[in-house]
Amino acid sequence: MWSGFAVVFEPQNLLYCLLGVTLGMLVGVLPGLGPAATIAILLPITYDLEPAPAIILLAGIFYGAQYGGTITSVLLRLPGEASTVVTVLDGHELARQGRAGSALGIAAVGSFIGGTASIVVLSLVAPFVADFALKFGPPEYAVLGVIGIFLVATLGNGSLVKGIAAAAAGLLLATVGSDPMVGAPRFVFGSDQLADGIDFVIVAMGVFGVGEILYNLEHRHRESARVPSFGRAWPTWVEWLQSKWAVLRGAVVGFLLGVLPGGGATMSSLVAYAVEKRSAADPSRFGRGAIEGVAGPETANNAAATSSFIPLLVLGLPANATMAVLFGALTLQGVPPGPSLIDDHPDVFWGVIDSMYIGNVFLLLFSVPLIGIFVRLLRVRPGILAPLTMLVTMIGVYSIRNNVFDLFLVLGLGVIGYGMKKLGFEPGPFVLAFVLGDILESAFRRSMRMFGGDLTGFLHRPIAASLLVFLVGSVVVVSVFRRYRNGKHSRPLLSRR
Repeated sequence: MWSGFAVVFEPQNLLYCLLGVTLGMLVGVLPGLGPAATIAILLPITYDLEPAPAIILLAGIFYGAQYGGTITSVLLRLPGEASTVVTVLDGHELARQGRAGSALGIAAVGSFIGGTASIVVLSLVAPFVADFALKFGPPEYAVLGVIGIFLVATLGNGSLVKGIAAAAAGLLLATVGSDPMVGAPRFVFGSDQLADGIDFVIVAMGVFGVGEILYNLEHRHRESARVPSFGRAWPTWVEWLQSKWAVLRGAVVGFLLGVLPGGGATMSSLVAYAVEKRSAADPSRFGRGAIEGVAGPETANNAAATSSFIPLLVLGLPANATMAVLFGALTLQGVPPGPSLIDDHPDVFWGVIDSMYIGNVFLLLFSVPLIGIFVRLLRVRPGILAPLTMLVTMIGVYSIRNNVFDLFLVLGLGVIGYGMKKLGFEPGPFVLAFVLGDILESAFRRSMRMFGGDLTGFLHRPIAASLLVFLVGSVVVVSVFRRYRNGKHSRPLLSRR
């Protein structure tokens, strides 16, 4: 762990950490772009970097975006990130009451506490989880892959059927290229360009990058909201006392849900808000400017953003769409994530973990002073931002293999990503399934060779059988949760508030 701090405090790595969290805040402020799309667009830039600074930069974008999304949620009632949607309910009401500074201040400090607490626990438990994960074989990884795809496909905000369909399409796309076991070409349609399969960077930049650009251009004529006054920059002592238990509960909820595949920052913020509303002496205050309605969710989403690195780095299992992009970034750097990462690449593992301590300090120091600058960026017309982003994307794609075919491929995937958003299909399960497709197929086929083609062989391995029980339990819990959520959403919004 101390060697990790030695990596972080190298001047260039400190600079990349600062650059990452600043870009993350900027991404969070700009609605629609998102950390997954930004990381995908910046992947080619990291090719010339060493693994540690490259992942420090990209990780900073991810957890920094959670801070930035709060700014527009509170000031403009415009969530910059999906994980800050619930912050709108009470954060904007506080802003309308002239208490925007209090809301942003408690969000910044709560985010710092939640993120830092999550990093501490991550530092303590990750080595033990890695030791346990070394006992995993192909059957366990096959079941883990199914769990990851299932939970991300079903715990999203969209339709269950559409989530599963998007994941199935991602798995199908992952089969394009050569068979990993026998080398036979599959779904290449006679094209030599597809013989090696489709590069992950092209899929990520197409579905997230180009798809988001096209979708946001369609909504470029939205009216700009008036920015309310900040008020005082920090909460009062009474507001601190009101928020202390919300911050504590949010940190616990965020860490636990962030570890689970499919949980993530968005789910954590929603659950934390529900927990605060249920535990409040006067639930009617929520939605009308309750400071706990900002403190709990904002603490939770940053704690979850950090704890989601546990399954990625220790198990090699991306927990959400952004982690799937980071999985690809690690692979491209020649640093495959998994149980052996701590021993094989300790500088990368501990460098990234320890950079989060420093990154959270940067975010706490800069989040409030930079609010005015970030809000002014919202006045830049999408008609200007979109062509510049598209230009960077296409240059990045071409730089991978210097192949014009990749440009057409990324444009085609961008149209698919745009169509998915228009039709209500979430791109996250699609990209995650594509990333896990090779791992899942290889692990499953090796397992079948081990078991002589007998599927019941999974039940004879204790860890694999336990994971299957967890998968069945998840199916039941998800079904109950969706019925409950659909029942609540069937009531009018005003009656719920």
